[in-house]
Amino acid sequence: MSVWFDDVGVHRRLSDGAMEEVAWANLVRVEILTTDEGPAVDDLFWVLHGANGTGCVVPSEAVPGDALLVRLQALPGFDNEAVIRAMSETGNARFLAWEK
Repeated sequence: MSVWFDDVGVHRRLSDGAMEEVAWANLVRVEILTTDEGPAVDDLFWVLHGANGTGCVVPSEAVPGDALLVRLQALPGFDNEAVIRAMSETGNARFLAWEK
């Protein structure tokens, strides 16, 4: 699996070669999904929803540093409190961080 983002959007190539992607221009919702499976495995995921049915699920460890978070924080009205709540969650939960 590989994940990258650029000026166009966020892209994720799965191990079977399938692609998930969402263009910034089509982004309508950002959720944070947490699981109770950490810390040995990734337990926080960015769920990016596109207006046209596209989307991308990004494991938090897939993008080095805070680069994706910094880009998402540039969205008008992005909810940093949702990020803080998600980062401290140890169970299965969803947090809405942004909606167009």
